[in-house]
Amino acid sequence: MASLVTDCCTLCNDDGTSTEAVRWCIECEVFLCTDCEKHHKKSRISKVHNTMSTKDYHNLPKFMQDISSQCRDHKKKYELYCSFHDCPCCVTCITDKHQKCQEMKPLSDILRQVKSSASVQLFEKDLKDVKENLEEIIKHLNSRINTSNSQKTKTAEQIRSTRKSINDFLEKLEQEILKDLDSKQSKLKSEMDTLLQQLKSQANQMSQLQSEFSKMQYATELQTYVGLREIEKTTSEAAKHLEDLKGGGPLDEVNIELIISAELQSFFKDVKSFGDININTSPFPLQLKAVRKDQAQYLVQNIPTIEQIKPTLLRQLTIPQKRKSIDIRFCRILPDGKYLILDNQYYRGRLLLFSNDGMFIREVLILTGPSSDSCFVRNNTVAVTLDLEKEIAFVDVEKNEILKSINISHSCDSVASDGQMLVVGSTKKSTIVNLSDESHTILKGLVADYVALFKGIIYGSICTENEVCCYTSTGEPLWTFMHDDIACPRGITLDKNGFVYVVSGYNNRVVVVSPDGKTCKTILSEADGIRSPLYALDIDRESGIMIVPSKIRDDYNNREYETAFVYKL
Repeated sequence: MASLVTDCCTLCNDDGTSTEAVRWCIECEVFLCTDCEKHHKKSRISKVHNTMSTKDYHNLPKFMQDISSQCRDHKKKYELYCSFHDCPCCVTCITDKHQKCQEMKPLSDILRQVKSSASVQLFEKDLKDVKENLEEIIKHLNSRINTSNSQKTKTAEQIRSTRKSINDFLEKLEQEILKDLDSKQSKLKSEMDTLLQQLKSQANQMSQLQSEFSKMQYATELQTYVGLREIEKTTSEAAKHLEDLKGGGPLDEVNIELIISAELQSFFKDVKSFGDININTSPFPLQLKAVRKDQAQYLVQNIPTIEQIKPTLLRQLTIPQKRKSIDIRFCRILPDGKYLILDNQYYRGRLLLFSNDGMFIREVLILTGPSSDSCFVRNNTVAVTLDLEKEIAFVDVEKNEILKSINISHSCDSVASDGQMLVVGSTKKSTIVNLSDESHTILKGLVADYVALFKGIIYGSICTENEVCCYTSTGEPLWTFMHDDIACPRGITLDKNGFVYVVSGYNNRVVVVSPDGKTCKTILSEADGIRSPLYALDIDRESGIMIVPSKIRDDYNNREYETAFVYKL
């Protein structure tokens, strides 16, 4: 039986014939049979068109098959890209819908090397991380459902157990009060039985005397006199006994009465329910993989080329005369524009604060030992490495005090933060600290002398290997870059466009590396007055201000000392 033709040649179909297609022209967006493909390749217009097999075409995701290279409104090929509306345009679209749009770019520039760019790897990694996050959450929710079912069973058992305990307790109280009832009634009955026997005995005695009284007619006067006296005595004693019984209470009415305890009575009044079923919540316990936000901006960005990056010197920090033996290990630009410098002389870190115009303000505090790096965290707080203690100290710059410290399981060579997490780097391994709960995640594959953090991606410099590296937030390598201009890279930072800036200590340079890690450019060198920028540099991404330490010569005594240059990018 002949196989069904799934795709018909578009050109043959236009001529009224049905021929099986073997290729798809990406440019013309038509199916081609074997013969039409030959003519297609010979045509001057279409011979350079890219084609694919129909099998490969159908392997494309359905939503990609529906994406056309031609404008649906004007039936013309897309040639431009509008950055404002984030969409491709044909030439007619410009006059139709994009007259006021200023950021029009050639579509070919946008699409150039899009498949081979580092963004594709990041998108693939983001997709993988999101899927794993969803799977982790689904697994967690299924576990929570099972836990909820178990908690329901356990709670029902507690209710029944409590009910049984109440029943057992009431039964115990019932037995106790019944025992008390029996005891008191028995005692009462015993007392009445005793009294009854006494009264019966007296009644019998009275009956006997009454019977013998009629026989006194046969007695002598003396016998009668003495007998009457005896009867009088016995009768008087019996009457007195009765009066005593009547006045003393033994003949009072005695009734058995139950008084329910106030506590038990309040049980029926005060207890309105068996209890309450509370739903308690706690913070989400899982640490999900960090995924970049607004990923689309990585594909289309209005950013300068690496050749357009040219720093302009604004000022240098004014170092007080008595501090010109300063040993700068790091310099940071704070959100308010002030500069924070670490003077590491005498192996005790001193944090020094400078104003926006480069003038010395004050000494913030003196650390307990040497430090090698710091970063801004949030709310006037910077994180500072304490090398000997293997700690990260959180310093309030306004209050001039250490708020707290976090112990790290390895040496603390460098630190970076985005306000949500802290990356602590070393030449052995690195650690991510979740600032919300201070949980630690060890990244054994991420080694670096200095680290930087940008949009969830970690960057590092390795001095001994002359390498600049890029990692995911889980420590997986994305790219590694080496160049002759980079010799012993240490300090590392990024600008708002994702360009990576490193201090090249052995040749007195500041080198910028492209976001995809494929090219670089030296932007500062000895010719610009940069001398021995061994450790540090920093960039304020909002303002584009960069600070780089350097040695200069003091004209007064012809001696060198360290300061820092401030540039505008």
